[in-house]
Amino acid sequence: MCSIIGFRGGEDAAPILVKGLKRMEYRGYDSVGVATKDGPGISLKKGVGRVDQVNESAGLDRLRGRVGIGHTRWATHGGVTDANAHPHASSSGGIALVHNGTIDNFEALKGRLRGAGYGFRSETDTEAIANLLQHHYDRTRDEKEAMVATLAELEGDYAFVALFGNGTLAAARFHAPLIIGVGSGGYFLSSDVLGFIETTDRAMYMENGNFALIDDGLRIFDFSGRPASLPVTTISKEFADAYRGDFAHYTIKEIHEQPETILRVGDSTPGAVEEAAERIRGARNVYITGSGTSYNAALVAKHMLSRYARIKAEAVMSSELPHSSESIEDGSVMVAISQSGESADVMEAARMARRSGAEVVSIINLLTSSLAHESAVKVGMNCGPEIGVAATKSFTAQLAAIYKITDRLCGGRASPDFARASACISQMLEDHSGIKAMARDLRDVSDIYVLGRGIHFPIAAESALKLKELTYIHAEGIPGGELKHGPLALMDQSAFVVIINPSDSTYADTLTSAREIKARGARIIGISDRPSDVYDRWVRMPGIEEHMYPILEVIPMQLLAYYAALEKKTDPDYPRNLAKSVTVR
Repeated sequence: MCSIIGFRGGEDAAPILVKGLKRMEYRGYDSVGVATKDGPGISLKKGVGRVDQVNESAGLDRLRGRVGIGHTRWATHGGVTDANAHPHASSSGGIALVHNGTIDNFEALKGRLRGAGYGFRSETDTEAIANLLQHHYDRTRDEKEAMVATLAELEGDYAFVALFGNGTLAAARFHAPLIIGVGSGGYFLSSDVLGFIETTDRAMYMENGNFALIDDGLRIFDFSGRPASLPVTTISKEFADAYRGDFAHYTIKEIHEQPETILRVGDSTPGAVEEAAERIRGARNVYITGSGTSYNAALVAKHMLSRYARIKAEAVMSSELPHSSESIEDGSVMVAISQSGESADVMEAARMARRSGAEVVSIINLLTSSLAHESAVKVGMNCGPEIGVAATKSFTAQLAAIYKITDRLCGGRASPDFARASACISQMLEDHSGIKAMARDLRDVSDIYVLGRGIHFPIAAESALKLKELTYIHAEGIPGGELKHGPLALMDQSAFVVIINPSDSTYADTLTSAREIKARGARIIGISDRPSDVYDRWVRMPGIEEHMYPILEVIPMQLLAYYAALEKKTDPDYPRNLAKSVTVR
């Protein structure tokens, strides 16, 4: 995933672009660049590093011109180098272009364009778009005709913004997000509303298969060149609230927002929880899909639906679904879980479900996302922008949505007490001193194992994922009952094990497993509402109804991962090699 931005208006573009890129840096932070229309030509500066670093060294925001484009990169095609950083200029320099996504046929396009005399300086697929667009513009001398011809040749999922030498901006969207911001002083083109929210709250969400031209005005077309129109939408004010405030990092800020966010789930989509429950109740089969953190939420959903609603559901990793697509049957429902609603694997799973005659029920945060358009029903998480790359508040919001849907399906037997859960989370967030001390113990640890049984295993998997993402320590979630089927061989004096062990129906068996681990010399952290002599360190968790423990027990693990990241001197907001939403497969 990368962030792209464009601006044309009544003031210098570069400072506006740099500020927008800074706000969208969660989408990619390997390298950054800006290009503007300055006098007779295009001026371009870029480099490897974060926005502030490259801006300080290269002076991105000092470029002149009232039209420009910018980009932060998450590397896919080609290494993290200055040459591969965006924007990319065509070989003649007449067009500069920024791009998010992948062009599947870029090698064939490069070969043909080289034969026609166009040169390439980078390893990226993006440069193929810039030269292809230049080729068709050289032929037609018309931006619209050049765009139609270019889009007809591109294969893949993408969004891009191109800056022509005459100052025209051209932008296209195909299965990757792109939004037009409508301000009093000009137009924006951006991957995310955060790119322009400080300037305007009016937006047009480009449809799949649309392109736009911005010169003296705004024109929108479909890929064949027929005029199209889009409504102007007022953006929810919650998306302007993307500042750290007094917190050192977005990640810790978003951890602290969870007592409130779990209470707001579904508020943005009245009636959707009931409608989702009705679709699931009448389904031939139920599939639940997600990637990363969202897949761990899917595992909790499978448990909840089985236990309380007596509905058998299959949880499937979105990336694995293409290898078993024949298992989706007509008349089924797929519950697709995604914070961004733009993850490529989840999007492909949703499209496969629809092609197979299944309906899609989505649990999403961004109701204008691509996944929302694929969904018969969408349940809004309503947790506001999440900037930290490692999901925290979105995970507990997903769980809250799952619990609400399950409660509708079982006639209120689940009765999730979110007010109580919110109070318990607030209680755990009051004092971090014990968890900070535990984080110091992890400074030189190479392997961590997190053990949980039943509904707690998905939380063990999610906890391990947080540790991997933020600390770069190898971490593994282990089902408690599988300990003797292999993992026990790993337990010795060098092992560090976290035991998720609330006092519910799994407590006694999990404590027995902890003693078996302890007997091999491993160090143990216990996450529980009950102390035990088997724990070397104990994180006290408030007591709550059994099925509500997952929302609570993930909180100390999020905190532990965050503080361990600080001990390891890694950036908890922007882990290496990762981006917030993986929009390429």
